[in-house]
Amino acid sequence: MYRFALVLLFLSLYSISSFAQRPEQKEVTITGQVIDQENKQPLEYATVAFFSKQQNKIVTGGITDASGNFSIPVLTGIYDVTIEYISFKTITIPNRKINTSENIGSFSLQINAEALGEVEIIAEKTTVEIKLDKKIYNVGKDLTVRGGTVSDVLDNIPSVTVDPEGNVALRGNNNVRILINGKPSGLVGLNSTDALRQLPADAIEKVEVITSPSARYESEGTAGILNIILRRSKLQGFNGAISANVGHPALAGVSGNVNYRTGDVNFFNTTSYNYYTNLGNSYNFTRFKNTGKYLDEKRDSESTRKGLTTNFGLEWYVNDTASLTTSVVYRDSNLEENSTNVLTQLDENKDFISKNIRLDPEFGNSKTIQYATNFTKNFKTSGHKLSFDFQYEESDEDRLSLILSDGINTDILRTIEDQNSVLLQSDYVLPIGENSQFELGYRGDFSDRSTDYEVQLLNTDTNQFEIDTRLSNIFNFKLHIHALYSQFGSKIDKFSYLLGLRLENTRTTIDQPTTGDFKKKNITGLFPTINLSYELGNKESLTLGYSRRLQRPRSFYLNPFPSRTSITNIFQGNPDLDPSYSGVYDLGYLNRFSKVTLSTSIYYQHEIDDSNWVSFQTGETVLVNNTPISVITRTPVNLATNDRYGFEFNINYTPTKKWRINTDFNFFKNITRGDYNGVNFDAENISWNIRLSNKYTLPGNIDWQTNIDYRGPSKDAQNTRDAIASANIAFSKDLFKEKASIAFNVSDIFNSRRYKGEIETDTFVSTRDFQFRGGQVFNLSFTYRFNQKKKPERQRSSGDGFDVDG
Repeated sequence: MYRFALVLLFLSLYSISSFAQRPEQKEVTITGQVIDQENKQPLEYATVAFFSKQQNKIVTGGITDASGNFSIPVLTGIYDVTIEYISFKTITIPNRKINTSENIGSFSLQINAEALGEVEIIAEKTTVEIKLDKKIYNVGKDLTVRGGTVSDVLDNIPSVTVDPEGNVALRGNNNVRILINGKPSGLVGLNSTDALRQLPADAIEKVEVITSPSARYESEGTAGILNIILRRSKLQGFNGAISANVGHPALAGVSGNVNYRTGDVNFFNTTSYNYYTNLGNSYNFTRFKNTGKYLDEKRDSESTRKGLTTNFGLEWYVNDTASLTTSVVYRDSNLEENSTNVLTQLDENKDFISKNIRLDPEFGNSKTIQYATNFTKNFKTSGHKLSFDFQYEESDEDRLSLILSDGINTDILRTIEDQNSVLLQSDYVLPIGENSQFELGYRGDFSDRSTDYEVQLLNTDTNQFEIDTRLSNIFNFKLHIHALYSQFGSKIDKFSYLLGLRLENTRTTIDQPTTGDFKKKNITGLFPTINLSYELGNKESLTLGYSRRLQRPRSFYLNPFPSRTSITNIFQGNPDLDPSYSGVYDLGYLNRFSKVTLSTSIYYQHEIDDSNWVSFQTGETVLVNNTPISVITRTPVNLATNDRYGFEFNINYTPTKKWRINTDFNFFKNITRGDYNGVNFDAENISWNIRLSNKYTLPGNIDWQTNIDYRGPSKDAQNTRDAIASANIAFSKDLFKEKASIAFNVSDIFNSRRYKGEIETDTFVSTRDFQFRGGQVFNLSFTYRFNQKKKPERQRSSGDGFDVDG
């Protein structure tokens, strides 16, 4: 006991002595300024951090204001002070002793030229980064999509188009892979076109257009990859924004994104609720060559969609070299659609034979939940890191249709879809010397999807509904993918290269218990990538890329049971559909003049086992008012080859700080060679797309933007499509010292965005006219920001601008 008391007394005296020897800490204020070394302009939102080696963490920090100044309260002590800004070299002041309030000076940051082959083009308002394997568009300030959706944003990105049905195409090719934050996402769920129309435009930070993907990306998508990056602030403290919009036809929405970062933890959340109504219509007029009869089919629909989407997560900076990020995505959406289908049959003289009115009220709901975790370990050497990703997702969708024919309920259709998927991924990056880099990684994608389709038809004898076993079916589809990749890149003076190889093994299983059909496929392939860049000068560069790609058929395209949306024009999947493979070559040129930036590209794609839609008469008929009508089926098939040659260029002109003009032009030729069921489908087609965006600041600081889009006509062996021209207009005004903005936009102001064309086969000719949205859409939106600015990007001289508002 005596010895214990002595020890306790000694420890107490030692603690008091140690405490007495520590200098008393007090709070002081450190000020300074951060500027761009090249043009001496202030850098807003540069980060200044104070790292304590004793505590082994960042203890405080702050950001610069619009003048590049910072003022940060900090306790006295010894710190490593870092000043950093995205795409600039970080400045570190080691072991800085802080005793009193002081101005530590002005810091000039240099552009970071170490990124392999990267050329960054900075605009006054928005940015685009040109890298070896992709273009990164910051599209956050596009007025015409304010209050809109992700589909609206994508339709305003150079090289990207969205057709009236919501299908996304890259350079006129719809075999494009869509990712969110670099991965398949629960924000997309089972129906990607519906989900992209529900996710708000304000949630997007940037879009990566990857036309020549390197080996680190999955090989899916013969046209390339669109990677949507969602907003996530890393600013200290609490910040965010909330937006609300209302419009006509009936639409409304509210969305918000908030971040709270304190010390080593960053909480983030993006939540949106959207309600909108689509008024659609379609028209088919068909002449059957063998009988001379005509079929007139008109369809009008009104669909109401509403949905809640939320993404919640946190980032934990475990220490100064490691971080852990977890997130949960939840999406719940509902659909109510009422369509009227009027079917009129005419004889060879176009005299009336019969008429049928088919009403199809449809109700549906879908839910998705996704859990994701990322762990990243950074090593001492800049760029040396190891990361692990895990993602689990569950999705389900339930749709019910009650079909009435001439006022009598004749069909009950029920579709239940469930999907579970798991993603495992690991990437290792090792810098070698100052200008070289080696990467190695693994990715596993495992998804199981079940579709239960039930058709009940009215038995007129018993007046009871009975399950039709010929149409009802269960379709189970499994897709398991293992991938390994490796790539090496280096920069030698003005020349950069990135060489990679990806090995992918694909295993698919089709199981149809209702028919007893069971199919398995096991395919392994190598996918090499080559990306080269040469800097001709400070503002001029050449790039050359090659990649081997594939397009796997989705389960919807494989399900052989026909749809029932129309009883005479039906869709039917093809379980024998194989993947399509392509080799893609891309030669790009970039030049920046005083007020003009020119970005051009010549590309060529050779595809085998190309998947195409074919239409044909099945030989079957359906009775409508006791009159037989021929059935036309559309199905995807593998044709032999497709060659695509193209040229695109983007010109940005900035006459003044208040006026910016951007145009994007894509010209391409398709050559298809192939036969199916004894029918030749050889075709050649030349088409083009052009988009023009004009943005001007009116008196009173009101921004005015007009977008004009023209998509040229196209043709293949069976289909002729007319040109489509459309225009959007928008106005925006900042309020409350740029803490808020109000915007008004009108899409398709001339009601001209219609899909028109003709299908011709040996047995019939069909004229089509389709409109997804019934005319103009008016949208008024209001955005309020708290603890964040409207324009967090840095500014450089207007002569360097490359605006991508169009």
